[in-house]
Amino acid sequence: MGESPALKKALSERQLRMIAIGGVIGAGLFVGSGVVIKATGPGAFITYALAGILVIMIMRMLAEMAVSNPSTGSFSDYSRAALGDWAGFSTGWLYWYFWVVVVGFEAIAGAKIIQLWIPGAPLWLTSMVLLALMTATNLFSVSSFGEFEFWFAGLKVAAIIAFLVLGSCFVFGLWPGKSMDLSNLTAHGGFFPLGAGAVTVGVVTVIFSMMGAEIATIAAAESENPQKAVARAANSVIVRIAVFFVGSAFLLTCILPWNGAELAASPFVSAFQAMGIPYAQHIMNAVVLTAVLSCLNSGMYSASRMLFVLAARREAPPQLMKVSANGVPVRAILASSVIGFFCVIAAAFWESTIFTFLLNSSGAVIIFVYLLIAISQTVLRFRNGSEGLTVKMWLFPVLSLVTIVAMIAVLAQMYIDGSTRSQLLLSLGAWAVIIALFFANRWFVASRPTVASPQSDGAPPARVLVVANRTLGSAELGAELRRIGADADTRFHVVVPLNPIDAGAGETHGPLDLWTVTEQVASDRLQRTVDALRAEGVEVDGVLGDYRPLRALADGVTSFHPDHIVISTLPPETSVWQRFDMVDRARLEHGLPVTHVVAAADTEESPA
Repeated sequence: MGESPALKKALSERQLRMIAIGGVIGAGLFVGSGVVIKATGPGAFITYALAGILVIMIMRMLAEMAVSNPSTGSFSDYSRAALGDWAGFSTGWLYWYFWVVVVGFEAIAGAKIIQLWIPGAPLWLTSMVLLALMTATNLFSVSSFGEFEFWFAGLKVAAIIAFLVLGSCFVFGLWPGKSMDLSNLTAHGGFFPLGAGAVTVGVVTVIFSMMGAEIATIAAAESENPQKAVARAANSVIVRIAVFFVGSAFLLTCILPWNGAELAASPFVSAFQAMGIPYAQHIMNAVVLTAVLSCLNSGMYSASRMLFVLAARREAPPQLMKVSANGVPVRAILASSVIGFFCVIAAAFWESTIFTFLLNSSGAVIIFVYLLIAISQTVLRFRNGSEGLTVKMWLFPVLSLVTIVAMIAVLAQMYIDGSTRSQLLLSLGAWAVIIALFFANRWFVASRPTVASPQSDGAPPARVLVVANRTLGSAELGAELRRIGADADTRFHVVVPLNPIDAGAGETHGPLDLWTVTEQVASDRLQRTVDALRAEGVEVDGVLGDYRPLRALADGVTSFHPDHIVISTLPPETSVWQRFDMVDRARLEHGLPVTHVVAAADTEESPA
């Protein structure tokens, strides 16, 4: 085929860099760090280091797969390739479910902060307004999301850097009238007042506060250079976690007693107040609100893109692939926001029942996703080797296997800890339901009876309708068409459904340029096949059909009036058409002889 259009630039290098830097800094660091310190003691920064190492390992493994095989589905597609369709299906839906619940939760958290300034503001209404604003930001354009996230992340990073600089001066004796003081590390019961084992207890909480590191790999699909962006994000996450998380936790435990009452509300506010910084409470509340809105903004983006990818794999309604003139998947964003609005309503009217269930049933999902990333990288690396990899997991397979064991240990810790056990069990239940739905659908498709093709009258077909896409240029289809028209004056009409899934463009292109690439791929494919058949003296024409294959087939039957149909698909394990029983449905609906050709995709082209 000819050159496909270059991936349109939606997110600039500046925006993507800040998304990668700020992706792991959420409200969990600003507020949740106090909980971790109280549960572990002055050694809490070791807890942050342990959790950070796990996240760094996961990001490195993800980067290895993403750089070598860029895909719009990111870890969902890698799970599919490594473990099968069930893994890709469940990973995608679990990740979407996790973020749509988080979006609702963050909207409520933002509304609670606003109530500190406007006490009479209704919580549910303020939550709705915040969610609507971030939904509108995502609906406008990809670049508007990137610009908002750039400034949100910039404010978060600026606040952390300010704390690190001022806190270091305060702790290490560079503060006016203050000498170096590390006494809080040991003065209140020692360095491990709750025992050395307490350091591992907080790992679960800390990992949740670091969630979002993987968003850069999803956003990279809509940047100018995805491979470079992913590699940079994987490398920079080391410094981000070491400085922002471990550094902040260390300074907090040096400035404040680990068992002090001031840690209960906002440890950063308390630390700034201890240093005598004026208006610390209002400043940090504004920063936390920014962090909440950033998480809400990026959560909506991540959820909508994963839903778009699921639609592009025919695992969600294909209508969700529709994009606006700005290249935004409007329907996927709106569908995701609906669940977020439902969470807000549930929190307002059924907080102790439905809302609590939603939170708990999504609580361990991100751990499941990280575990599947680790397993997928290990399987694919053993299967494919390391040849050609520009980004590699360190000390493979030792660190990969250690990471898998560590993630399982985190899940075990959630079960042992009574406060998180319900989250683990309900999240496992949600995963089980998703997998059950996947296999139920497969069973339903496989159990449908095969429909026999109507018998021809023995005469050679005169008008043959051919429906194909990725297999259009295959040797198998070419041989079948030549056999049919070998001794007869047969006319062929080729229909190529204009569908990103069937064209293969959905695997490598995001919403911004998906339909442009799909049309060019399908047009080039059709023209090349028509030219090749005409060169052999075959009477043939062709059109691009409806994005729905069965509708494209029906339109072809109506306009061309064939006496024979040829449908060419990929093999059963990869064919969407076979999964949805297209051949049998064509026989039932049109009552014509249907020849089914199974072929590999045309190896001379790539939709990338």
